[in-house]
Amino acid sequence: MRRLRAAVAAVLIALVAVLTPLSVLAVWAEWEIGDTDGYVTAMAPLAKDPAVRSAVADRITDEVMGQAGGAGEAVRPGGVGGAEGVRGLVREAVLSFAGTDSYQTAWNTVNRAAHTAVEQALTSDEGDVASIDLAPVSEQVKRQLSLDGVPFADQIPVVGARITIVESGRLGAVREIFDALQVAGVWLPAGTLLLAALGVLLAPRGRGAHALAGLGLALAAGGLLLLLAVLLGRAPTLGDLPPDVDHRAAGAAFDALAGTLRRSAWWLIALGLVLAATAGRRLHRDYSGTAPERA
Repeated sequence: MRRLRAAVAAVLIALVAVLTPLSVLAVWAEWEIGDTDGYVTAMAPLAKDPAVRSAVADRITDEVMGQAGGAGEAVRPGGVGGAEGVRGLVREAVLSFAGTDSYQTAWNTVNRAAHTAVEQALTSDEGDVASIDLAPVSEQVKRQLSLDGVPFADQIPVVGARITIVESGRLGAVREIFDALQVAGVWLPAGTLLLAALGVLLAPRGRGAHALAGLGLALAAGGLLLLLAVLLGRAPTLGDLPPDVDHRAAGAAFDALAGTLRRSAWWLIALGLVLAATAGRRLHRDYSGTAPERA
């Protein structure tokens, strides 16, 4: 019976190592990607990312120039210097606006609006492409150019320039996995905690410290698996993006959305190693005969 309990405890603790990264992914899918506020919070730091700012400036500038017929005909009477001069003014206006608090507010607004499309593209058949509509940013740029006295700036259309975030047709099995993780929700981490507790409680008498040490190593291993999954998943995810997507900006977006996963992985590794080390010291005291006498 003692050997059976030890074997069952070992199996349960081994399962914890496998289920821990999946549990973190389930919570992340449900509470960050699946929750509008969590998604907006994760994307908010990108407003200050240089690669994202540059991508936004390029996208809005290209769209403005295209919608306004290059904008050259509209501005030449004012002597601005033609299409290239206007292109530079528009891009500089976007970059200038990107350094303000108003840009951060506009960025949060467009990401809040984009969240539903992102979730649908990842979990359902209701949309294959999710993108950020930069119209609120374009409106602010138009206003700024008008205040700066740029001729005919008020005639620049507030265009619906967009940046693609997700194209589900290129995600393959990721779509099904993400959907399954959202379905698992909090039940998977709750089950993992239960298995961890049972693994320790079922350990034979006198083997509790061994079980705790094993649990610590299992948590650390789970954190390492999660970290490796994030690191190894980055290249293929970005490699499958359409050629017209700015890969530096897409990389920054991936890193922002995966930030919680990376931090959770390091916390798991640290917690697991501390638990294993604490249990190891207890075992050392017991085997060396220096453990304090018990009443």
